[in-house]
Parts: sequence; structure tokens; C-alpha cells
Amino acid sequence: MQTLKIDIVSDVVCPWCVIGYKRLEIAMEELRDELAFDIDWHPFELNPDMPPEGENIVDHITRKYGTTAEASAQTRQRIAQIGEDLGFEFRMTDDRRIYNTFDAHRVLHWAREQGVQLAFNLALFEAYFTHGENPADPDVLRRIAGALGLDDSAVTAILDGDDHAEAVRREEAVYTEAGIHAVPAYVINEKYLISGGQEPATFVRAFRSIAEEAAA
Repeated sequence: MQTLKIDIVSDVVCPWCVIGYKRLEIAMEELRDELAFDIDWHPFELNPDMPPEGENIVDHITRKYGTTAEASAQTRQRIAQIGEDLGFEFRMTDDRRIYNTFDAHRVLHWAREQGVQLAFNLALFEAYFTHGENPADPDVLRRIAGALGLDDSAVTAILDGDDHAEAVRREEAVYTEAGIHAVPAYVINEKYLISGGQEPATFVRAFRSIAEEAAA
């Protein structure tokens, strides 16, 4: 069976990254008898200059994108409905905050080495979007590590130093220099780019087309 390599460029405070992955799961399940998939996640910071305390989501969205509070609420309502249809709960109320995720990405880089990168990503999505937690909070990161059977003291060691910082910055630079300035982004077989939280059918068509070309 042919294997497609999928490099996912994502941030854990990006709602469309959740939606995109849930739709990707549907597509991969549809193709389970045709293709295998090798998935790796890569860091992207939506808000690299965000202070540690974060910023109110309404204030942030209206300032960053020049939209209104009403339009922001409508968008969040739409995202919540899409999430519900996909089996994921978004609780994006007006009092939520946006955070920087660099430390979360450092821990995710370590989680990749431990073989639980996907599970850690999904747990951070839930922690942030469903429970309103700060994905860079050491307590949140240690709790997730422990729940996944990892040594939570290793998370403390990472956050107390600079472990994995250079690797995360290097990966961010690779994809930025490749022209990726928004997420989610999916790089297939290190050659083809699919941008945004596409519908499952879009992924299916693209994967079949790429597989046919690779087999030719």
C-alpha cells in the first residue's frame, strides 16, 4: 500500500487547525483501504509577540483583523457549529484569551521524540478550546504529559531551560521561508501544499491525485 507523508503546520490556538485535522481524519478513514499516511506536526505561532498573560479574544480579533465584536461572535458561533458537527466542542466565549504558544511547541517537539505528538496536540486543542486553559501553562503541560504516561518532571526541565527552542525556531523558519504564513497547512510528500481546513472530499481528491502521480 502506498504511503503519503503529511507534514501538518499548525498552532494549538488555531480553531481551523482543529477543524482541518478532524476533516483530515475523515478523509484518511475513507481512504484506509487505498493509502497509508505518515503524519508529522510542525510549529507555527499565530501570535509570537503575545505577552505571557495573553489577551482577551474579542479585543485581539477586533484589533488584529479590524473586524467588529459582532462579526467576531458570529465567526466563533460558526466555528462552534462546525466543531459540533465534527465531534469537537469549542467553548469560545467572550471572556476567552489568546496566548502565545512557543513553550507549548517546545514541549510538543519533545512529545514527538516520545512518540505521542499527535495525542499531545489533540489534548492541547481540548485544553484550550474546550476548557479555556492556557496551552503554555506549565501545569497544563505537565498534566497532559502525565496523562499520556510521560514523566511530567521532564516538562518542568524543558520549561525551566531552553530545550527544543532552537529546533522549534528552525522548523518555524523552514516553513515560513517556504511561503507558509497561515495555518493549517498540509505539505504532502514534501511537494504539494493544501492550505486551510478543507472539507474531507477535498482531501480525498487531492490524496488520490497525488498518489496516482506518484505511482505513474
